[in-house]
Amino acid sequence: MKLIRLPKVMDYTGLARSTIYKYIAEGTFPRPVSLGSRAAAWVESEIQDWILTRIEERDAQSATV
Repeated sequence: MKLIRLPKVMDYTGLARSTIYKYIAEGTFPRPVSLGSRAAAWVESEIQDWILTRIEERDAQSATV
């Protein structure tokens, strides 16, 4: 299991910081793990699963069109 910091999450997803936190607030993006009072990271596999889900949703939509 690997933890990744916000810049890497942004790189993986192509999302801006504000969008990531908006999605977290909406409950549609993995929540970070607190590493201390001012540090957080995400579980890399959870981010990869989130990306795979977006791909599956895309493929399901194109299959119905």
